[in-house]
Amino acid sequence: MAAAPNRALAADTVGEPAVNITIFAVFVLITLAIVIRVSRTNRTAADFYAGGRAFSGRQNGIAISGDYLSAASFLGIAGAIALQGYDGFLYSIGFLVAWLVALLLVAELLRNTGRFTMGDVLSFRLRQGPVRTAAAVSTLAVSFFYLLAQMAGAGGLVNLLLGVSGGTGQNVTIAAVGILMIVYVLVGGMTGTTWVQIIKAVLLVLGAALMTFWVLGKSGFNLSSLLGDAVAASPRGEAVLGPGVRYGTSTLTKIDFVSLSLALVLGTAGLPHVLMRFYTVPSAKEARRSVVWAIWIIGCFYLFILVLGYGAMYLVGAEAINAAPGKVNSATPLLAFELGGTFLLGIIAAVAFATILAVVAGLTITASASFAHDVYNSVVKKGEADPDSEVRVARITAVVVGIVAIVGGIFAKDQNLAFLVALAFAVAASANLPTILYSLFWKGFTTRGALWSIYGGLTSAVVLIAFSPVVSGKVDATGTSTSMIKDTSVDFSWFPLENPGLVSIPLAFLLGFLGSVTSREPHNAQKYAEMEVRSLTGAGAEKAATAH
Repeated sequence: MAAAPNRALAADTVGEPAVNITIFAVFVLITLAIVIRVSRTNRTAADFYAGGRAFSGRQNGIAISGDYLSAASFLGIAGAIALQGYDGFLYSIGFLVAWLVALLLVAELLRNTGRFTMGDVLSFRLRQGPVRTAAAVSTLAVSFFYLLAQMAGAGGLVNLLLGVSGGTGQNVTIAAVGILMIVYVLVGGMTGTTWVQIIKAVLLVLGAALMTFWVLGKSGFNLSSLLGDAVAASPRGEAVLGPGVRYGTSTLTKIDFVSLSLALVLGTAGLPHVLMRFYTVPSAKEARRSVVWAIWIIGCFYLFILVLGYGAMYLVGAEAINAAPGKVNSATPLLAFELGGTFLLGIIAAVAFATILAVVAGLTITASASFAHDVYNSVVKKGEADPDSEVRVARITAVVVGIVAIVGGIFAKDQNLAFLVALAFAVAASANLPTILYSLFWKGFTTRGALWSIYGGLTSAVVLIAFSPVVSGKVDATGTSTSMIKDTSVDFSWFPLENPGLVSIPLAFLLGFLGSVTSREPHNAQKYAEMEVRSLTGAGAEKAATAH
């Protein structure tokens, strides 16, 4: 077994800020130049929303993995494994298995049925106005929860790079990073966003592979030896190799794990920024091919993260991780510094920032497209808005979404990123997935059912989160608050689970059913038959995709 490494490093001043800033600036300038160059092709709404549908399945699959492998994966899951072992890796399993649901039930059917947004699919055979408005509200809510994690990760990462300490300094950093991210969306649209995601995915996988090789080298390229070193270094001992460190301590935590698993497995197929990626390819075949590429890339990446998590447990240690800005989310940058010093830290931090940038750009453009296309064009302007004004509204919405995300990120900056993303998955699985599946597969589904399912699932998920230990009342063994509200005297939680999926997802399915069977709305059998044929065969999909 290898000797324990030297952990006498000042976690709040890791690396050389000048070197970190230089590498960071070079990356920003290169990607910004690419975004500006490709933005010249943004001439229509289809270009801004869907990249002109010009990406191949392979390109889109790489971009999907770039969009999906967020700060939660690179920073949050690695940190969770470093502190909790096996229970932290369970996030990876849930995130990966979820793609089978997306592949089998959603990807091809959505590409055949819609144009730009989830609202296109839901309103195909239901009343346009109320359904599109509900879809836009749901998209904005899911995007906000997902953005919380990315903004918190950005703040913690830059704080670690620059040695920023104190609440005010971290808040300023989150705001500055948020503003930079908004610029990418305003300039590049979906085309620029996609190329940033492709570049980021390649860099992320290569960076993770390099660190994995390096970590295994520290233990003689023997995974068993690495796990043994991690066990010796962890205060929890052999418990980190099996389930139960976090989700097996009581009956309540076991139920919470079931709720988390349900949210992770079903959430991907309801994430609006992932669904929107299926519209950037020219055909349903390419959409299906995209998902296959994404599954392979994501699966390999999560194997790397397993090694990096246990590597951080061994080489960095829980004490240094918890002392760093961003706490659990700093495990990967600290591991990079332990392995290769300042230069590797700068490279990995730039890759992590690229991760955050790409995901935030995808989320922001999805939220802005949903509002501009579903609410402004289809509801307010009754489908008569010209493309220029629609794109202008989308850009304004992007700025507003970015500002809200900055504020939310400031409040969530100390939360585990994987955990925050799991909340977004729960909201997506509750508000979006039941309605999508009912709309695609149930002839008796009605507008009332859609509204009850979307608003009921969304409201229940958000309310249960607001009154859960995530927001108030949770403290660790030292008496320090681990909730979003740091004042330990504030406790208004009454829902015991940290993830609402176990309650909100079945409730949304039930509300969709009850709303439909109690509705007097006549069933349009012809419209459902048309939707069924189009979703399964693609007949008529290309005409709908190119129509304005």
